[in-house]
Amino acid sequence: MKYLKFILTGVFFGIVLVKSEAVSWYRIFEMFRFESFHMYGIIGTAVITGIILVQLIKKTNLKSIEGTPIAIPDKNKSITRYLLGGSIFGLGWALAGACPGPMYILVGTGVFSMLIVIAAAVAGTFVYGLLKNKLPH
Repeated sequence: MKYLKFILTGVFFGIVLVKSEAVSWYRIFEMFRFESFHMYGIIGTAVITGIILVQLIKKTNLKSIEGTPIAIPDKNKSITRYLLGGSIFGLGWALAGACPGPMYILVGTGVFSMLIVIAAAVAGTFVYGLLKNKLPH
């Protein structure tokens, strides 16, 4: 019962993404072809909301659910890791037609072929863990 609020939040998040068509392969295809503003509007709204919430956390010294202070690390000056990681993420997103959150939502809507994509994502995360010390950080 103590995890019910997390399950309900996830279900709500899934419903919002399905209703906004953020999990639609067609909408993602449109975005990568620069044919529609739909997905850019959703992503832009998320970025602006994130910026506002991070500033709110910094200004009010909010604490986590456990009561510990939320620490936001300083920016890393190296952009190489973001360019490399973002490129790999974008390629995976374009190939699979979904980023990590919607992968699970699509399985919930009956697109069981996403289980292959989830398995590949887990395998990629495992390989990253093996190579982490050899990669530029």
